[in-house]
Amino acid sequence: MARILVVDDDEGVRSFIAEALEMEGHAAMQAASAEEALRLLADNSFHLMITDLRMPGQGGMALLKQARAEWPEMETLVLTAFGTVQSAVEAMKLGAFDFLQKPIANPETLRLLVGRALERSSLRSLRERVQRTDAPPLVLSYGAPAMQHVGFQLHKVATTDATVLLLGESGTGKEVAARLLHTLSARAAGPFVAVNCAALSDTLLESELFGHEKGAFTGATGRRRGRIELAEGGTFFLDEVGELKPEQQAKLLRVLQERRIERLGGVTSLPVDVRWVAATNRDLLAQVAQGRFRADLYHRLAVFPIYLPPLRERREDILPLAEALLARIGAELGKPGLRLTPESGAWLRAQPWPGNVRELGNALERAAILAEQLSIGSELFAPSSPLRVPQSQAVHGSGEAGERTLEQLERQAILDALERNSGHRKQAAEQLGIGLRTLYDRLKQYGIS
Repeated sequence: MARILVVDDDEGVRSFIAEALEMEGHAAMQAASAEEALRLLADNSFHLMITDLRMPGQGGMALLKQARAEWPEMETLVLTAFGTVQSAVEAMKLGAFDFLQKPIANPETLRLLVGRALERSSLRSLRERVQRTDAPPLVLSYGAPAMQHVGFQLHKVATTDATVLLLGESGTGKEVAARLLHTLSARAAGPFVAVNCAALSDTLLESELFGHEKGAFTGATGRRRGRIELAEGGTFFLDEVGELKPEQQAKLLRVLQERRIERLGGVTSLPVDVRWVAATNRDLLAQVAQGRFRADLYHRLAVFPIYLPPLRERREDILPLAEALLARIGAELGKPGLRLTPESGAWLRAQPWPGNVRELGNALERAAILAEQLSIGSELFAPSSPLRVPQSQAVHGSGEAGERTLEQLERQAILDALERNSGHRKQAAEQLGIGLRTLYDRLKQYGIS
């Protein structure tokens, strides 16, 4: 049932409300002041807060304003004495669901209003879920035999809360699989939150995962909830988990064991209710044998491992996947109606695609940019016919002449950006006009360390 915070300076009123809610199966916590309520809100997650408006100290209206700003997903009900209905109306303008006049007539009136508030919360989650389903459906495979076991396993494990470890080469669709798992699960109405372990520095990663308190480090000007906390009631996806450093592995293991987190700079542990999904392109068992990955963490993550085969082992998917990607790319580029010629389709199916779906998408995007007409021929893909830059426009090294391929130009542009920004990858990505994850993909592709 729901977790509810009851705030009132009158102990008798608090106890009456809490007992009535607990008889309905809800978990109720009590606070005697706005200040105490804020401490409880910082350390716990609530579905609903019921607060008096007139209390010594900060007062209920100020508490409501802060709660709506920091915990907008939480519903609120306000208590008001006879003759102060105008204050309750003001509270509803600030986002309160409704108000109850004191003295409360009977427990049934309270339960009815609480039920309506929680129902609105559920309907909002359902509406967000429907909006997500309006997006193009997640498709992991178009019928390739090598992918049948993946679909079967995802559907089976989705009905549970078991931790899932997605394995496979880079670019095989592990994040798509994680999102599909979330969509198929009972947590689909909740959030799906993802963190890429390779894209953040050690300090930033810990702050992103666990959040931080004000003053926890230089630049921490206020409290921030971590990604794990934001995934409450939903799915938390830890991508590239094999990149975690030993210290981070130990902290993650503790969270998985205890189902609680501590924000950086904080002293209170917070309960978390998330479904864990992790992914890696590393051989974690080999890393365990080498002492680079904790064996106990591996076994916590690999409760239900699922292997995603590379694109070269599922060639039946290549053409329909390419057509779906091209439709999306064409829409983004303002070139609707782009299509592959039979020759280009055959060429795509014959390639090894070491970068898998991600490499296929990159090749299609480049071809779509180069295309002068709606039909995309194989000449826009073939290595023997890459984009060439006239010598006058080519990027030259020391004494180098002639033309360079697009890959060479791109690699040089990345090296130049990194040099200009003293190796700072985020700044380099911003200067290049690409996402940080895209930059990491290119660094791997071109062997840039």
